[in-house]
Amino acid sequence: MSLLNDLTGASPALNPRAVLLRLGAIGGLVVGAAGAFAYVGGWFSPGTLTQARIVDRFERVNGPHPGFRRNHAKGLCLVGRFESTSRGERLSKASLFAAGQITPVTGRIALAGGQPYAADAATTVRSLALRFQLPDGEEWRTGNNDIPVFPVRTPEAFYAQLLAAKPDPATGKPDPEALKAFFAANPESATAAALIKERRITSGFADDTFRGLNAFQFVAGDGTETPVRWAFVPGQAETAESAAQTARADKNYLFDEFETAVRRAPVRWHLVASLGEAGDPTADATRPWPAERTSVDLGTVIVTATEAEADGNCRDVNFDPLVLPAGIAGSDDPLLSARSAAYAQSFARRAGEPKAPSAVHDVPAAGAGL
Repeated sequence: MSLLNDLTGASPALNPRAVLLRLGAIGGLVVGAAGAFAYVGGWFSPGTLTQARIVDRFERVNGPHPGFRRNHAKGLCLVGRFESTSRGERLSKASLFAAGQITPVTGRIALAGGQPYAADAATTVRSLALRFQLPDGEEWRTGNNDIPVFPVRTPEAFYAQLLAAKPDPATGKPDPEALKAFFAANPESATAAALIKERRITSGFADDTFRGLNAFQFVAGDGTETPVRWAFVPGQAETAESAAQTARADKNYLFDEFETAVRRAPVRWHLVASLGEAGDPTADATRPWPAERTSVDLGTVIVTATEAEADGNCRDVNFDPLVLPAGIAGSDDPLLSARSAAYAQSFARRAGEPKAPSAVHDVPAAGAGL
């Protein structure tokens, strides 16, 4: 059986039409997952593709929504703190990992996609973006998603995939032949799509795991560098999405349930770092590291409140992944600089636009009026 057959689940007995239909399904997954980080912007050299053209393309796909992010448009702000375990002190000189350190945190939960009023769906990629405000004006900003790997390896592959997955106006679906050609030219993306398709869908944000996906470097006080990938692992028990939840009429049910959970008790995620070893890929986010790698629980993010997006809170924050404190550095992953440039372009455009109310509003406390 060929590699392409292995990745699509196709057997030699399937006819070409069946194979193309399966490719189309996987292609749809890659489109949604790629959008999890590809906000918009200048990923490529000016002679190849401008930031404005990428922004315009996302706007054509999703429609005009001034003032909102071009992707992850539907979101909710959160407020809390990070409590260090001190286990990260030997790996990184970042002050938030010091013994007894408590760091203020603000952030945002969101769904992938550029339509801010779209109904919640269980299979939509979810994100957790956080801003750690360290002493002396330092910050750490990080964007994380609930997928196991990134769907493409390079900005150029992303651009090729974006074109291959462009919906046909006649059908509203990607051209299966274009997707077949893309996966043939980028087999790592087909492998990544299969992993993304297999991910476990939990009941909501609170019990979901969010991964940074790209590799970074922790820098210790003596200069020692350690490659790391991190994940925010729920402190709450994980439960699977139920048919009853999926069938709910409440189009904001994922956000409403998260707000309700925070009102009952703080929601917690453990920041767990996986330590890379020789040979582990740091420049290819489509490939997971071995599960047996050493992991370190660095501390706990504790969410104590939520806020609807408004002036001055998470709505106006650019969660640039290269805003890093001393002790954390980028890696050789080409997607990092691409994400940074993309986020900056998206932020610059929406910052100058009029703002509309978010689709997500705080749930009134028990007994409170509407």
